[in-house]
Amino acid sequence: MPRICEFFGIIISMYYNDHSPPYFHAIYNRHEAKIGIETLELLEGKLPQRVLSMVLEWGFQYRNELRKNWNLARDGKPLI
Repeated sequence: MPRICEFFGIIISMYYNDHSPPYFHAIYNRHEAKIGIETLELLEGKLPQRVLSMVLEWGFQYRNELRKNWNLARDGKPLI
C-alpha cells in the first residue's frame, strides 16, 4: 500500500487495485477509514473525530494531487 503522506501519526495511502468511486485510505493507530476524493465524505470505517477533521481538511487542500494519484494508480504507475 503506497503511502502518499503522513502527518500527526495519520497515514494517507491508496491501493493500486482500489475500485471506484475514487477514494483514499486514512489510517490512525488501529482505526482506518476510506474517504471519497470528490465528496470528502467518509465512505467506510471510522476515525476519531479530531483525526477525521484533520484528514478532511488535508483532503480538501490536496484534492488535485489525490486525483492525479488515483489516475496513476489505475495505470499501475508510481504515486507522487
